[in-house]
Amino acid sequence: MQERDPRDLRELHRLMLVARRLDEEAIALQRQGVLPGYAPAQGQEAAQVGSAAALDPARDFAFPGYRDLGAAVALGVDLVAYLATHLGIWHGGLYDPQASRLAPFNAVVGGPVTHAVGWAMGAKLDGTGGAAITYFGDGASSQGDVHEAMNFAGVYRLPVIFFCQNNGWAISVPTGRQVAGGSVAARAAGYGIEGHRVDGNDVVAVFEATRAALDRARDGGGPTVIEAMTYRMGPHSTSDDPGRYRALADEQAWAARDPLTRAAAQLPADAVTAAEEHAAAVVREVREGLCALDAPPADELFSFVYREPTKALLEQQRAWKETLDV
Repeated sequence: MQERDPRDLRELHRLMLVARRLDEEAIALQRQGVLPGYAPAQGQEAAQVGSAAALDPARDFAFPGYRDLGAAVALGVDLVAYLATHLGIWHGGLYDPQASRLAPFNAVVGGPVTHAVGWAMGAKLDGTGGAAITYFGDGASSQGDVHEAMNFAGVYRLPVIFFCQNNGWAISVPTGRQVAGGSVAARAAGYGIEGHRVDGNDVVAVFEATRAALDRARDGGGPTVIEAMTYRMGPHSTSDDPGRYRALADEQAWAARDPLTRAAAQLPADAVTAAEEHAAAVVREVREGLCALDAPPADELFSFVYREPTKALLEQQRAWKETLDV
């Protein structure tokens, strides 16, 4: 394994801290009624930041789910525009996916996996040297479309990384009750592709595993399944109560493996202090930006559904306008 520049850990920690503090702010904004809903990512920062930071933004592309704020942070996405997706301000957020190399996050469990495989097929045909990475959870790994996507990618040796964040829970169902065969990584062998487990709370280990998978994809080695073993420290969503289905002792045990704490322990105190100050400034800027956004014109509810509106849609629009006149 190639020796890393210690300054890289400083940058990875800085990115993780932004993701953590912004995640905390998003929960607060939901409690204050600013965001209608939010899926917390606390505890999964190393998996998301470490993997996304390994990408080459000039040629790679990431396809996230709804709990991948850290990937957006690592790819330098406009975070006000990204979190605007949670506001419902616009279809798929306000940021430019092509420029950021991050697709609009997908609320369908396992949904981004098929998109990534399609993109990877295009990259292979175009010979761009780019690779796709798609994020999903251990629960999503049991979805049929995920298996079909892995099989297709294996048959065509596509440049794609299936990045599973195994956070222990498919909402309230533990991994052991919905993943057979030992692990998600073990499933890769059935599709003739590489499968690796990695400590998902070690940001450097995640970075190195992703970089190795990217190198293999660019060399024609095909897809890789990376199963990052981590833990969702918070609830599944802001309307969930994890105390109803998991033990406090487990939560405390995983809290001792907090990826932020582990990274900070390897850095000088002044670097951690500077990272906290930076994260606080980012959070303040994002909060002010979100609160300043205006809702789109209400009649856009009917726009952009079809290239040419259907008769039924036009009838719905007419009925809606009539309610405004009453």
